[in-house]
Amino acid sequence: MKSLRKLFIAGLGLAIAGTAHAAGGAKHPDGPEGGFPFEGPLGKFEMDSVQRGFQVYREVCASCHSMKLLSYRNLGEPGGPFYDESYPNPNDNPQVKAIAAQDMVTDPIPDEFGDPVIRAGRPSDNFVSPFPNEQMARAANNGAYPPDFSVIVKARHGGANYIYNLIKGYPENAWDTELKIEDKENPDHSGTITQPTGQYYNPYMPGDATPQWDGDPRHVPYGGFLAMSPQLTPDRVTYLDGTEATVSQMAYDVAQFLAWASEPKQTNRKSLGLAVMIYLTILAVLLWFSYKRIWRNVEH
Repeated sequence: MKSLRKLFIAGLGLAIAGTAHAAGGAKHPDGPEGGFPFEGPLGKFEMDSVQRGFQVYREVCASCHSMKLLSYRNLGEPGGPFYDESYPNPNDNPQVKAIAAQDMVTDPIPDEFGDPVIRAGRPSDNFVSPFPNEQMARAANNGAYPPDFSVIVKARHGGANYIYNLIKGYPENAWDTELKIEDKENPDHSGTITQPTGQYYNPYMPGDATPQWDGDPRHVPYGGFLAMSPQLTPDRVTYLDGTEATVSQMAYDVAQFLAWASEPKQTNRKSLGLAVMIYLTILAVLLWFSYKRIWRNVEH
């Protein structure tokens, strides 16, 4: 009995300790006001936003982050941001061809002398990676390895909401070595975070800022540090459709594009799922009335 009591006390202590450690974690990502249009069983991607998000990725994110699982032709497939009914085969879509041709690709088939062939991209090619290997990626980013964006929304807790809040969650003085965190409601909770060299504080990044916090250790701010500095700044991108490229708008658009890239067949899946549910509902009703008619005179 005593041993069970000791085990119970030890387990309770571990639980309390784990709760206290987790309390410092990342701030909960609420996402944009009203949520994203693709959420829910009947939600759909806002294709104008997905197109703008693709532009943000190409002009900003693609310099560090790859999308190895995505092909250019995916952009022109049904449910894609550049789908055109006039071109059932996305390889024939002129817009997709133009996008692919902007990148130079190493052909998997060498020339007659065995030398690599560098050519313009084709719709059938995968998105070109900014670095040929992990070592070069780390060397160009102070040792940090930029994650692949192919399924980043599926790979991160919070999904598109996390991406949205993280991108626009940097403090205004994000470039300062010492960040002053003020709590107007509770001044005693204020303090300063000293950012490690090459690292940037973000309240939505999972981590623990306790070692860099000079305030009350019981009120350490949410969040941690990441190697990526604030990338989306005003006037960084000029949208082709004339939409004002504010930080919030760019974060919203690129989060929606990455959500589409993580599941490009989502729209088709939901449409098929709705049709199947309607069919099953009708079938269930017919089976019920058939059952009532066939067994109406049988006691059971």
